[in-house]
Amino acid sequence: MSESLYPQAILLLEDGKVFHGRACGAIGTTTGELCFNTGMTGYQEIFTDPSYFGQLLVATHVHIGNYGIEDHENESKGIKIAGLICRTFNDIPSRKRAQSSLKKFFTENGIVAISDVDTRSLVRHLRSKGAMNGIISSEITDINKLKELLKKVPSMQGLELSSKVTTNSSYEEGEADAKFKVALLDMGVKGNIVKCLTDRGCKVKVYPMSSSAIEITQWNPDGILISNGPGDPGAMPNETASITTLIESGIPTFGICLGHQLIALANGIQTYKMHNGHRGINHPVKNLLTGKSEITSQNHGFAVSEEGIKNSKHVEVTHINLNDGTIEGIRMKNKPVFAVQYHPEASPGPEDARYLFDDFVTLMEKTKVAAKKEKVKN
Repeated sequence: MSESLYPQAILLLEDGKVFHGRACGAIGTTTGELCFNTGMTGYQEIFTDPSYFGQLLVATHVHIGNYGIEDHENESKGIKIAGLICRTFNDIPSRKRAQSSLKKFFTENGIVAISDVDTRSLVRHLRSKGAMNGIISSEITDINKLKELLKKVPSMQGLELSSKVTTNSSYEEGEADAKFKVALLDMGVKGNIVKCLTDRGCKVKVYPMSSSAIEITQWNPDGILISNGPGDPGAMPNETASITTLIESGIPTFGICLGHQLIALANGIQTYKMHNGHRGINHPVKNLLTGKSEITSQNHGFAVSEEGIKNSKHVEVTHINLNDGTIEGIRMKNKPVFAVQYHPEASPGPEDARYLFDDFVTLMEKTKVAAKKEKVKN
């Protein structure tokens, strides 16, 4: 490996642990919270997922970049991870229809990355010590300087990041005469979530995260979707208050990932920072309503309090994680509201959970029928 093409790079962890490797992206310095993803494929969708904003991603799969980049596989505009740590970085893609290499993709987007790292050792360290901040640099070799820079990086706990990735203005997707109108509150939405709705006959209007409940309900949607996104849900009191009002409106509501956590908070149920989050395309979840299990795509570092749900009169658990028993899904008993912690659009990942979009459409249909009957009755 040519040192001129792949200069030396350093990864420094918050607890002082140091890893040496080679630069495989833009030359520079980047910081963020370290997290690891266990997926073997789908790196482009992962890198462009807004939920990863502000994080340094450790790829547990040994080879990254094999199949290059295709524009239509992006989940948002541009790369959202703060940086990448990997074992083996492949600059020359093997897929014939690849439009560019991963190295070019990173360089054009100014993403700093480091390869030739013992990621097995790194992940074991993070699994033991828990999530922590880190810094990658291919321009600074002085460890003391890197330590000083790292001290200035804020903790993910208490950090609001959705405002960095939400849309600046509302926009619409889908057919104008679609059967259902869905208002989507964008906390950092992935493109395939919108597509899963339009594929099911929905017209989707995507709203910035700061949109008021009044603005959203005035559009007269048949349903509301609260999207995924980055950061600590506990640092979003205004959004939680808006979602509380939306829930009270009685409009069918579906929450995904951060949306799931915000719906819990709107019901007075607390969230907490996990020792290590769930990130990958191979997490087993059990649906307690059907008794069936599904393999899911996940990306979250916060979770909903099990104790909080036990003390709630109006919320019940619908899904649990089979690895650690954490809450993966909830629904309200007195409102047409449900949510899941994982990603049913599965981009990347298995499509076991896409039925949840069908459930959402069915819920909107039932609510519309019930409203018509009530109108006739009165």
